[in-house]
Amino acid sequence: MELKKAEAAIEAILFTMGGSVELAQIADAIEQDKETTRRLIRHLMDSYREEERGIQIIELEQSYQMCTNKEYYDSLIRIAKHPQKPVLTDVMLETLSIIAYKQPVTKAEIEKIRGVKCDHAVNKLVEYDLVKELGRLDAPGRPILFGTTEEFLRSFGVQALEELPVVDPVRLEDFKAEAEEEIQLKLDV
Repeated sequence: MELKKAEAAIEAILFTMGGSVELAQIADAIEQDKETTRRLIRHLMDSYREEERGIQIIELEQSYQMCTNKEYYDSLIRIAKHPQKPVLTDVMLETLSIIAYKQPVTKAEIEKIRGVKCDHAVNKLVEYDLVKELGRLDAPGRPILFGTTEEFLRSFGVQALEELPVVDPVRLEDFKAEAEEEIQLKLDV
């Protein structure tokens, strides 16, 4: 294997493996002896340093690892501070729609409508700032009342809850009939 291709293979190995890789393993993979492999790795390390690259190869007791050049940590921190947009699962969307249309609503009321526990979905919606606690119901146990936030309105492109689509009463009756059939089928099984 020519030396340039061997260096490219080393880069590919270290990049793909993520963690440290022993010199002997790299040498076997590129079909070179250990000393040649060590020289190739040192050449790559020097090239990265001279070119002031964002990556570097570090040596750890006869092993090598590709990692970020610590000079660029500040840039990484700035991008890491911007969280990814949350992904809403079907369960979370269903829970959110119940909260949006029925608010203020308790977990027990949501669970009665959905037929299953909703703790995880509600907690995630609170974490994503789409839902918040509105207070407590004046009832035994004083359950928490949930409602939507301004972030919910922004995320769904509405200025007020009144702008949410209204369910056609005929379709609502169809949905209720389907739900009752589904419940009956589960009871029959």
